[in-house]
Amino acid sequence: MIATRDFDFTLPPELIAQRPVYPRDTSRLMVLDRQKKTWEHRHFFELGEYLRSGDVLVVNESKVLKARFFTRKTTGGKVEVLFLRLRGEFWEVLLHPSSRIHPGQELLLINDPDYRFVVRERLRDTWLLEPLFSTDQAFFERFGEVPLPPYIKERNIPLKDYQTVYAREWGSVAAPTAGLHFTPELLQKLQKQGVTLLSVVLHVGPGTFRPVKVERVEDHTMHREWFRLDSPVAEAILDARQRGGRVVAVGTTTVRVLEAVWQKFGTLRGFEGETDLFIYPGFHFGVTDALITNFHLPRSTLFMLVCAFGGTDLVKSAYREAIEKRYRFYSFGDAMFIY
Repeated sequence: MIATRDFDFTLPPELIAQRPVYPRDTSRLMVLDRQKKTWEHRHFFELGEYLRSGDVLVVNESKVLKARFFTRKTTGGKVEVLFLRLRGEFWEVLLHPSSRIHPGQELLLINDPDYRFVVRERLRDTWLLEPLFSTDQAFFERFGEVPLPPYIKERNIPLKDYQTVYAREWGSVAAPTAGLHFTPELLQKLQKQGVTLLSVVLHVGPGTFRPVKVERVEDHTMHREWFRLDSPVAEAILDARQRGGRVVAVGTTTVRVLEAVWQKFGTLRGFEGETDLFIYPGFHFGVTDALITNFHLPRSTLFMLVCAFGGTDLVKSAYREAIEKRYRFYSFGDAMFIY
């Protein structure tokens, strides 16, 4: 048994970053060496000193959707809607409050009541919602709000600040935040150094913010998220490994894509689907050699994944020092490189 309380720690609230830093790559970088069990303090723009020619840098190019909307019932009560994913002609959504919602109920967009939705079905924690109009990209851009995490109190942050510079494919309700540290100039510099940039897609769901509430880690049910690994990317990663290059995953979402496919096939190949892979200490990594990640919430699945990769004792010690050294935590915070 692995106790959830073992992944708890006290974080001073003032260390929760409320805004990004500029330039992005001037954020701090804590570098952990798993073999030596040591760490050092650098800046993100120095990342290239730890990468070498032949390495592959794998990023998640999912793009954050302006997915938060405010509606009202025909009886007048307000309901917040968070769009998660398209399922056929319906959208899977979170509704808040949802206690008095029932199938068949109509919701009207507060900004423009001509836009109507019909609640069709309740799933376990989510609902199926049918829009009575076309939900194209223009609709989200016009009426949606950036779905910032609940711990970011500043609500007027533009979407571009919560988007990676390489984001391409709409679908996430939260940014794959490890990638927020990269600038186009840094990526160019790394590629000139001989590092290959490759991309996967995993659309981040709201479960990424939820702490583990069960006493035993093994009893936690992971949220499912859609992902895609393209065949040419899988082949390029395998080729790089054969030549001695390392697979450097940018973010926990990228790790989950690579390791989910590796677990399914015992190798990497083109595949798309959903994953509920839960990585915690004791997990055997098949393909990830190094990890770039942010500093995460206590008791979160993200912190558990980092402990699984870096070693629980080493990561917890590094977190204690990060708090002492006043590192910035969470989405807009500082970064770690673990190898």
